[in-house]
Amino acid sequence: MSVTRPTPTQKQPAIQQRRVVIENKHGEKLVGILHDTGSKELVVLCHGIHSSKERIPMVNLAAALQREGISAFRFDFAGNGESEGSFRYGHYRREADDLRAVVQHFRVQNYVVTAVVGHSKGGNAVLLYAAKYNDVHKVVNIAGRFNLERGIEGRLGKDFLRRIKQDGFIDFKNKRGTFEYRVTEESLMERLTTDMPAACRSINQNCRVLTVHGSMDKTVPVEDAFDFNKIIPNHKVSIVEGADHEHTSHQNELASIVLDFIKEDFLQDKFIHSRF
Repeated sequence: MSVTRPTPTQKQPAIQQRRVVIENKHGEKLVGILHDTGSKELVVLCHGIHSSKERIPMVNLAAALQREGISAFRFDFAGNGESEGSFRYGHYRREADDLRAVVQHFRVQNYVVTAVVGHSKGGNAVLLYAAKYNDVHKVVNIAGRFNLERGIEGRLGKDFLRRIKQDGFIDFKNKRGTFEYRVTEESLMERLTTDMPAACRSINQNCRVLTVHGSMDKTVPVEDAFDFNKIIPNHKVSIVEGADHEHTSHQNELASIVLDFIKEDFLQDKFIHSRF
C-alpha cells in the first residue's frame, strides 16, 4: 500500500478533541468527547456496565482511529460518568436508545456514522441498536454477553432472586466491600427479559458484525463469542489469545483487529450505507 507524505508546504489535518453534550429522549444530557480529525466518517464508541468513556478500551480505540484519520466519539451512557441520569443495572434497550440519540445528533452535523463499537454491556447495546434501527452498516461487539441470564449469580450471589424479591433491591459491593450501585428488582427483570438471541437473529444481512473476545476473559466466557456466531447473519469472530475482559495487556492487538474490520472494503461500505 502506497503512503503519500505531506510536502513541506502541506499541513497535516488538525486533530481536535472537544466535549460534546447530547440530550437523549428522556431529557438527560449525555456527555462525550469528539476526536475530530476533519473527516466526516465517524465511529461511535460505547463503554460497559458501570463504566465510562475514560476506560482503557474506549480511550485507546479512539486514539487508534484518530491516528488513521477517522473521527471518533466516546461518550457516557445515562447514569454513568459525566452524563445525567441514574445508573441502572438493566437499561440495555435504553442504552441502545442513548446511542440512537448520539447517531442522530451527528447525522444532523453531516457526519456519516460508519460503525458503532461497544465493549461488554456496550457490546450488547450496539447489537440491540443494529437490530432495532438497521441504519449502521458495521457493528463491533467486544466481549458482549450472549445470554443475559448468565453472570448475575457471580455478581449478586446465589440467592439473588430470593433476596431481591424480599427486599426489592440488592446493593452491589466490590471486592473491598465498598458500595458501588443498587440493583432494583425492576432493573434486574429488565435484564432478564432482554432477549439477545432474538435481537441478533433480526440484524439485517447487510450489516456486518465483528465479535472480538479474549480467550482468558473471566467476566464473560469466550464461548459467548461462538454463540453470537451461530445466529448473527453476517458475522465474524476474532479471538485474542491470552486477553482478559478489557484486553488490558492486548490493547494494540484489539485496536488492530477493530481498525482492520472498520477499514476493509471501504468502497463497498459506502455503497451499502447509501442503501440504509
